Formats: sequence, C-alpha cells, structure tokens
Amino acid sequence: MDRKEFFSIVGVGAASALVMSCVGCSKSSDSGKSSVTGPTGVNFTLDLTLAANAALLNNGGYLAANGVLVAKTSAGAYIAVQQSCTHQNYPLVYEGSSQQFFCNNHGSAFSEKGVVLNSPANRNLTVYNTLVTGTSLKVYS
Repeated sequence: MDRKEFFSIVGVGAASALVMSCVGCSKSSDSGKSSVTGPTGVNFTLDLTLAANAALLNNGGYLAANGVLVAKTSAGAYIAVQQSCTHQNYPLVYEGSSQQFFCNNHGSAFSEKGVVLNSPANRNLTVYNTLVTGTSLKVYS
C-alpha cells in the first residue's frame, strides 16, 4: 500500500466516524419522544438522623437514592421524583432557589410536581409519595 492509498483509506474511515457521531446527535434521531421512566415499586425509608441523609435536613437540600431524587423544598416539604431526566436519562439536580428539577446536560427543567417546564424533555417526571414519621422519611409509589 502506498502513501496516497493509506491516506485515502484513513480519510474515509475518519469521515465515516464523524458522520456517525453527528447522526447520533441529530434531532431526527431523537424523534421527539421520551422513553425514560422512573423506577416502579418504589418503597424505601431514609433515616434523617444519618449523616448520609443530612442534605434533607436543610430546605433546598436533596439526595439521590434507589433511582429517586428526594428533596426538601424551600417551604420544608419533602418531594420525590425519578432521578433521571425523561429526555435522555441524565441525572437531575434540584434547585431549591428556583423550585425546580434541572438537567445539566440538555437544559430540561421540571416543576416540583414533576411537570416539564423546559424542553427538550416532553414527558413529565414520575413522582413518588413521601411520608415523614418522626425521623424517618418513607418514599413510595
């Protein structure tokens, strides 16, 4: 194989890789449908006295457990939604100051009730029930 043939083959391979990576990000490949759903059969309890759960003692604090994002609102209520964005399964964060869940990857935002506020997500989050008993926080479907 001579030098010209080598660069021709390498160029075609690199171009193919570039095209495939661009196709993967195109809007047409997304088809506008969200298929990411939250876990089902959720039923766990968090001990609010444990250091691992200390974030939930402060208004605006949050943590992830068992595929669920649990947060304490600025009003002091506990809320729980699926941990991943309905757009492409990236982890969400809770922004207590703006009272919303946010995906840092593509910018989707959701209300504290899990309702889509910002695209590209087009499906609401799965919301879970919470119940405080003493220092225990139960999260369940």
